[in-house]
Formats: sequence, structure tokens, C-alpha cells
Amino acid sequence: MASSSSLTLLASPSSPPRNWIHHVFPSFHGPDVRKTILSHIVKEFKSKGIDIFIDNDIERSKSIGPELIEAIKGSRIAIVLFSKNYSSSTWCLNELVEIINCRKVLGQTVITLFYEADPTDIKKQTGDFGKVFEETCKGKTEEEIRRWKHALTEVAQIAGFHSSSTKWETEAEMIEAIVTDVSNKLNLSSPSSDFDGIVGMESQMTKMRRLLPLDSDESVRKIGILGQSGIGKTTLARYIFNQYSQDFQTSVFINNIRRNYDIPAYSDKHSVKLYLQEKLMSQVTDDKDIKVPHLGVIKDRLKDKKVLLVLDDVDQSVQVEAMANETCVGPGSLIIITTQDQRVLKASGIDHIHKVDLPSDDEALQIFCINAFCQNYPKDGFEELAWKVMDLVDYLPLGLEVMGSYFRGMSEQEWTEALPNLRAHLVRNGEIANILKFSYDALCDEDKRLFLHIACFFDGELVEMVESCLEESFLDVRQGLQVLSQKSLISTEHRTIKMPKLLIQLGREIVRQEYPSEPGKRQFLNDAKDIEAVLGDDNAGNSSVIGIYFDHNKKITSSTCERAFERFSNLQFLKIVGKGINPRSMNYMSGKFRVLKWSQFKMTCFSLSFNPEFLIELDMSYSGLTKLWKGNKPLNSLKRMNLSSSKRLKKLPDLSSAIDLYYLSVGYCESLVELPSSIGSAINLIFLDLSGCSSLVKLPSSIGNAINIQRLNLSYCSSLVDLPASMRNLGRLSELELEGCSKLEVNLANINLESLDNLNLTGCFLLKSYTESSTDIQEPDSWRGRISRLPRIVLRGMKKPVSLLPLVVGEHVSDSLLLRSYHESSTDIQELVDPWIGRISRLTFLNLSGMKKLVSLPQLSEIAMKIMELQTMRALFVSVM
Repeated sequence: MASSSSLTLLASPSSPPRNWIHHVFPSFHGPDVRKTILSHIVKEFKSKGIDIFIDNDIERSKSIGPELIEAIKGSRIAIVLFSKNYSSSTWCLNELVEIINCRKVLGQTVITLFYEADPTDIKKQTGDFGKVFEETCKGKTEEEIRRWKHALTEVAQIAGFHSSSTKWETEAEMIEAIVTDVSNKLNLSSPSSDFDGIVGMESQMTKMRRLLPLDSDESVRKIGILGQSGIGKTTLARYIFNQYSQDFQTSVFINNIRRNYDIPAYSDKHSVKLYLQEKLMSQVTDDKDIKVPHLGVIKDRLKDKKVLLVLDDVDQSVQVEAMANETCVGPGSLIIITTQDQRVLKASGIDHIHKVDLPSDDEALQIFCINAFCQNYPKDGFEELAWKVMDLVDYLPLGLEVMGSYFRGMSEQEWTEALPNLRAHLVRNGEIANILKFSYDALCDEDKRLFLHIACFFDGELVEMVESCLEESFLDVRQGLQVLSQKSLISTEHRTIKMPKLLIQLGREIVRQEYPSEPGKRQFLNDAKDIEAVLGDDNAGNSSVIGIYFDHNKKITSSTCERAFERFSNLQFLKIVGKGINPRSMNYMSGKFRVLKWSQFKMTCFSLSFNPEFLIELDMSYSGLTKLWKGNKPLNSLKRMNLSSSKRLKKLPDLSSAIDLYYLSVGYCESLVELPSSIGSAINLIFLDLSGCSSLVKLPSSIGNAINIQRLNLSYCSSLVDLPASMRNLGRLSELELEGCSKLEVNLANINLESLDNLNLTGCFLLKSYTESSTDIQEPDSWRGRISRLPRIVLRGMKKPVSLLPLVVGEHVSDSLLLRSYHESSTDIQELVDPWIGRISRLTFLNLSGMKKLVSLPQLSEIAMKIMELQTMRALFVSVM
């Protein structure tokens, strides 16, 4: 394969293509080559339709004129023909300086031909070439000489064609190789329509340019392009290849390695590398039958070449080791690897990684509309339908393109009729399924099982809950989740598992296909029709089913049979959203439940036979329960319980055994009168939500034993009258919400204020006033000044003046930030009398909205006030000095 020039990557590859005047500009010393090799090259160029600039009619002088400069700038490729007397011409040397400038600024491709001249002599200005150059430099300025030397040195380092090379048996062979190379480069640099209509490419390239070696660089750069299947990794890599390949001596794009290069079974690592290197060399040399006898062949062939290599869809690190070893290519080479497996990049030591994200709303709409309507926006009447389809495929570019093409030409009615079927069977589309399923097929059996569990049940769940629920069924759930995440099959941002919608459908379809006509034999049930069929069949045996997830607006028409859940003897995971299922009875339920989530559950109590021993999460929000069950049940495994908005719930179960419970929400359980004293046994409880429990009168003193509570929400507990003194034991309490506790006599001495980050007392009308002489507090100094960490106190809706002096004034008040916001909105207050308001130099926010009778403000001149809210102030006159 003929070698050619080297070129630094363009600084702005996305800029509009130049209007080139010529294909090729030759720089040469006429007396040496015009009538010999140059004439043959010109002839061959013309026969191939390549336009070469010839300066026959330009009058030569010591400096090159504007016409010649424009010719150089207007040529896609510059060929420098070095001959023994090239440096005798200041004209040639000045041309060379201009060519170097165009190479750097315009991205012009430079090809070198050493015709009876030694590249080393040119680079170092030595030998006969150096002697000629020395004569030319006589009488010239130092700046001219410096520019000439720099240009000669730089261009001489570009690997090129050598007339003395033994590679050529005849000069004609070399000329043919030159013409072929120039022709190939012109084809690559021609404006391409391959990427016309590709939406979002510029936003991706903006991020990619930060990783590309845009400046001349002697090192080899490896870049990973990471993302899920169908998101556009290959398209981005092809775009970069198309933009930059002409700037490298050798450019190779190896497509779809994961599918096209199956590694032979039972091969040792050495054999695998030889096999992969043969595949690489066959593309480099365009020789399908090439043999690679040892692992040094690639290095021998490419070590001195500047190479652009793209390895597309890599899934094993050995592929990178064999085909993308940086020691095997020359300085300035660029290796790009696309993969959906982050582990491959890490194992290969690739730190420069670009993660391809899903397109924005606007970009996704454009992608879909281009394929559906052949325009960038929806046709009239199709706007809402377009967004529904886009949401269906989760904005995945592959899905947007396939679905856009599918709906093209359909009427609005046809769209509407097609959507319901697509929701259920989208991944049965061959083009989408083939791409997505390949990722699933590459998983080991253990990870396949985990993938299906998430697709069928655990999407959207917390990572720690999934780990807990599946730890008995898998060898290492955490490791499995990491594998799926690194392979871009799930994400775990914010500690929540999220799987793309198309992959969810793929997983569910894989499970369905195991027993297409016998749903009771599957592990998971998700389809409403299948669930209805199984629950309504008294004779069906369903011991294979371990999970049911019903999340449909559709209501199951027939009631479940009397002993429906008894037949699910191995049921571990049940999630039902909505009123779609109406059980006749729950007398027979699996004793293996690990997750039970049933919103709007209509029954008032579980049966005596219900066994929650293995239950890890219980979510019965919006239920009709008045109590969970009769008597005490073992809750040793329970970690999360959500009974919120169960308005008839009067009693919580005994929590003595719930030592692992860390989340308890009974918000807006309006009939709940009390918490069980066993709440103190929940020593690992972190979050407790009692908001809106309007019948709750008091908290048990045992709550002080739940010492790990960090967030306690009592807002709008409108019947709550007191907080137990034991709450002082809650040393980790960081957030306390008491808003709307209108009957609560807030005794701040009963609260551990040292750990608080947020205290909301809005609407606590009975907040006591604490002063130095307060008779209600025996030891006021025991808590005064202990809230130096508290960044926020909210006091909206106070009907009487309240002094916070004991809270915020301490011996070192001037040195510490004690309070960042002071809210007063008592409608009857005429003045702020608290002496501390003028003594907190760091107060930054003051809200006095709603104080309609306020007529004066305290001295605020020394306060670093940033925001003051004075809405609905009717009596206050503010003078601005």
C-alpha cells in the first residue's frame, strides 16, 4: 500500500467545505523535474481527471505573488517534489513556507516525493542539498532563513515516495502509486453526503473535539466511544473517520467486530491475537488471504506510519490488545474504539472516553420527523402522536429511525390504530430486536437471569433493595449489576436502577417466548391478558412463576379465582398498580414474598395465614387497610414499609422484630391514632414520615430508642400536642418538619438541635417564647447557642411576636453564622423588637411578607442582606438613602 503524507487534525472539521480551485498544487524546481518525472505525473493526473496547477505563465521572481498564493490555498493537495537543486530557488522555499501554513491553518494534505534526494539531507540541510541551501541563504535575513529551515525540516519528516526505493522496479510504477494515492485522498476529501440529515452530530462533535489530538502530537491517542446499542456510536465514529482519514498515512475502519469476527472456540490467547491481527492486516493491505505468522508483523508494517484506526463494537479487551496496541503504530496515530462495555475500555487503559447520550427533545423530534415526514417537524395533526412514538422508544436514535420509517405515509387513523400493538410488540421488529438481543446473548447465564429480573420487575427500584431482594438467588448481585451497567444495559444514577424501555420490552419478550402459549410456566408475568388468564384459571399450575408486575390502565374483567394466589407457591415478587385486579380473597398467599407492592388494595386486612417472614419491602399505599394483620408477625427481613395515604389505617403492626427497617412512611394515614411503642426497636430506622396523620395525638417515648433517625416529618399532624423528651436522644436528626402542627406546644428543649440542618416551624402557633427569665425552662443555657450548624429556620404564620434570642445569641455570636433566614409573617406585628436582628452580621435572607401592620424596621445597616421580601406591606414606609 503506498504511503503518503502526515497531517495534523483540523481545528474545525465541522466548518463548511472550502470551494477548492485545483485538486493538486505541485511545488518543484523546474530544471530538475519539469521535463522528466513531473511531465509523466501531469499526464497521468489528466488521464484520471485530476486538475493540477501548472505555473508556466507566471513570471518568476524571488518572492511568490498573490496569484501563486491563491493557487496554493485553493488546492486540496500539495505535492512537494524534492530534488537536489530544490533549495537553490527562493521561489521554491517560499512556496514551501506557504504550503506549511496552509497545512496547519486550512488542513491541506501534503504529499512528498523525494526525487534523487535524501530525506535526511533535506531535514538537516546537510550533504549536497545542504550546500546548495547554504548558498541560497547568503545575503538573506535571519528570519527568512529560520522560516525556510523550519519548513524543510517539517515537510521532510512526512513519509512519502522515494525514487531510490527498491519497492519500485520502474519509475512508472512509482508514478502509478502516486496517482492512485492522490485519487484516493481526493475521494476522501470530497464533500460527502453520507451524513446529510444526521441530527445532533455537531453537539456530539463539540464534546469529541476535547478528546481529539487537534494539535501536532508525537504520542498515540486512544479514544473510547461508549453507549448502549442503537444510540449512534458507530455513526459518530464513521463521521470522525470521514472527516479526518485523509490526514493519516493509513486509515482503517473495522466494522462490527463483535459480530463479524467470532473468536474460535477453545483458542488460546496467542492464537486469538494472531487471528485478529490477520483480520486487521487484511484490511490494511486489502489482501483477504494475508497470513500473520507472528505478533510482530503489524508493528513492522505500521510502526512508522501515522494511522487512523477505528475498531467498531468491541466487546473483549483481547480485541484491543491484538488490534490497537499503541506501540505498533507511529507517532500521531489515533485509535478510536466503540463499545457498550465500559470494562473493556478500563481494562485497555483507555482514559479518554466519550459517552454518547440520548438526543435532546428537539433532536429526537427531528430524527423521528425526518424519517416519518421527510422534514424536521411533524405534519399538522401528528404532533401528539409523534411524541407518543418517541416516548415509546425512549428517544433511542435507532428506534426513532425505524419507527419513523414504519409510520411514513400512514394516515392519522392508521397511526392511532398501530400504537397500542406497538407498545406490546415493539421489540419484535427484526431490525431493532437483532441489534438489542445481541447484547443480551453476549451475557453469561447468571447475568442473563439478572437482566430478565430487572426487565420484568425491578426497573426503577433502588440498588440496595434489589441487592437485598436477590441476594439469595444470585452469587453476587452487586457484581452482576456492575456488569450490566458497564455494558450500558442499565444505569444506576442516584442509586436507582433504570433500564431503557426497549431493553425492558426485549427482556419481557424473551421470557414470553419461553412458553408462548402457557404463561403459567414462565418465571415472570407482565402482560395484562396473560395475568388475567392465569389468575382466572382454577386448574392452572403456576409454581414456575416467581414474579408478577401488573401496571396497566386496563381492568381485568373477571375476578381472580378463590385460591388464585395459593397456586403461586413460589411467588416472591408481586407488584400491582391501580385497581385492575380485584381479589375475592387473600386467604391463600405465598409464604416466600420478598416484595409485595399493591397500591389501592381494596381489602381491609391480610388473612391469618399471611406470612411476611421473608418480606423485604411492603408497599400498600392508597389501600383500604384498617390494619395489616391480626397478632404479631415476624418482620426480621423488612427494610422498607410504605402505607401512605391509606386513610382507614388505624393501627401499625408490632415492629419488635423489624430491626432492619430503615424506611417507614405512613403519611396521610388520617385514621392513625398512635405509633406502636415497638417503634423503638427499629434501631436502623433512618426515615420516618408521619405527615398528614391528623389523628395522631402523641409520639411514644420509645421513639428516642430509634437513635438513627435522620429525617422526621410531622408536618400537618394537626392533633399532635407534644414531643416526648426522649427525642433529645436522636443525635443524628438532620431534618425536622413541624409545619402546620397547630396544636403542638413546641418545646425546643426536647429536640437535639446540634445535628439539625433544617427545622420548619411554620404554622406552629403555640411555639413558646423563651427568654432569659423564662420560667418554663429550668436550664436555658443547656441548649442556647447549640445551633451553629443550622442553616435554615422557617417561621411563617406566627400570630404573636416570638423571641429567638436564647436560640441565636451566644458568647461568640459575632464570630459565627447562626441563622441564614429569619421569616416573620405575623399579621399583627407592628415592629421587630428582637435585639438580635441587628446583631447578626451574616444574615442574608429576610422575609417579612404578609406583615400588613409593620411600621418600622430595626437597624439593618450592618447586616449583609442579599434578599429582603416585603410583599403586601401596607403600613411600612421605606426610605432609600
